[in-house]
Amino acid sequence: MDLFIPLLRAFVVGGILCGIGQLLIDFTKLTPARILTGYVVTGVILGGIGVYQKLVDFAGAGASVPLLGFGNLLAKGVREAVAEQGMLGILTGGFTACAGGIAAAVVLSLLSAVLWKSKIK
Repeated sequence: MDLFIPLLRAFVVGGILCGIGQLLIDFTKLTPARILTGYVVTGVILGGIGVYQKLVDFAGAGASVPLLGFGNLLAKGVREAVAEQGMLGILTGGFTACAGGIAAAVVLSLLSAVLWKSKIK
């Protein structure tokens, strides 16, 4: 039962975040690219003011995995780098914080492209 509650929280919060995205697609004229960018920027803003970390603490992967979580990670990296390096951290903190995730995405995308041939539909 102890494992069930965190999974339920992650599922509900992640589902709500995805549901909001789907509503934006269905009921606005925003393109998916603008919605994705808006999610990242919203994550940066909420992470920058310290609100989003409370949601991550509550929902775990349900809040840290979506694009809002990526924006939060960028803000957290900048905050930590500014504390350590001063103003130079504004330029380096976001890259340092998310380098592992971006590197994994690039390597796995390359591996996928090598292993499977895409076809035009």
